[in-house]
Amino acid sequence: MHAVHAKSLVVGYAKEKHSAEYPDLRKHNNCMASHLTPAIYAKLVDKTTPNGYSLDQAIQTGVDNPGHPFIKTVGMVAGDEESYEVFADLLDPVIKERHNGYDPQIMTHPTDLDSSKLTSGNFDERYVLSSRVRTGRSIRGLSLPPACTRAERREVERVVVDALAGLKGDLAGTYYSLTHMTDQEQQQLIDDHFLFDKPVSPLLTCSGMARDWPDARGIWHNNTKTFLIWINEEDHTRVISMEKGGNMKRVFDRFCTGLKEVERLIQEKGWEFMWNERLGYILTCPSNLGTGLRAGVHVNLPKLSKDPRFAKILDNLRLQKRGTGGVDTAAVGSTFDISNLDRLGQSEVIRNTYCREPTEMADIHR
Repeated sequence: MHAVHAKSLVVGYAKEKHSAEYPDLRKHNNCMASHLTPAIYAKLVDKTTPNGYSLDQAIQTGVDNPGHPFIKTVGMVAGDEESYEVFADLLDPVIKERHNGYDPQIMTHPTDLDSSKLTSGNFDERYVLSSRVRTGRSIRGLSLPPACTRAERREVERVVVDALAGLKGDLAGTYYSLTHMTDQEQQQLIDDHFLFDKPVSPLLTCSGMARDWPDARGIWHNNTKTFLIWINEEDHTRVISMEKGGNMKRVFDRFCTGLKEVERLIQEKGWEFMWNERLGYILTCPSNLGTGLRAGVHVNLPKLSKDPRFAKILDNLRLQKRGTGGVDTAAVGSTFDISNLDRLGQSEVIRNTYCREPTEMADIHR
């Protein structure tokens, strides 16, 4: 009887402790806050990944940032590949909401980098100022930026830079470490939309991604600055193809060719990218799972942007708008960064539906 009574006291204390630790989410508007119940919190709060990453670490950015002025954010991040399994009771419903009903429990994600299947993608340059396609990739076996050690972050840099040295032809280029860059050089790359700035967004800083800045961060780009790779910003790598004007077809061709070559070189060095059938490519933010692909244009729509139906039109086309300076910036005048909202459950090539949507917006604009 005494043993049973003692066990009941322990269980009761644990429940009381979990209840006392549950975050106050009453004023929050992000996906994590929509799905984190006291019961799920109690179930997961004492669990950690093999690397020691906890639920409280994963949700801290969403606790500290109740909402965002421009978009509904996810509100949590992964510290490693295993986070998506250990915290699946919370992450799966978050993923389902963010990715338009995609259910990781019963669905699988396709991948297709055959750019010859792209059937459209030449936009009216009276409206489209520039085009870019980007994705992220993570090195299996190393923690993601919210949780990585200094040694892991430096290993990511070493592995990726070593592999990129093997790129040839139009893809050949140079790596520039932020540590060795002058302030003037860095600012010029930022102003030209080639380089990420030091994270000042609370969404990133509260996740732990800005630790030790700028240690082991940098940018690699080819000689024409049309194929770029960011190292150790929000993800281990961000792979970007971009150019001025509206030729998204050429941008996507370069993206597919370059990304496949980068993966081949990484594998030659004995490493691989994080990937599984349920979630596709694994990245820090659940919003970037699957293809991780964001196909975007900087587009000027002086008439349509003033139409009260503009937001609804974008929503119907499954598009997201932001300022040209990134997710935390408002649009300046009538120029926007417009991109696809969905990334999980559809292959890279199927996303060529996106390549018709700026044309549709231009038609509406006229």
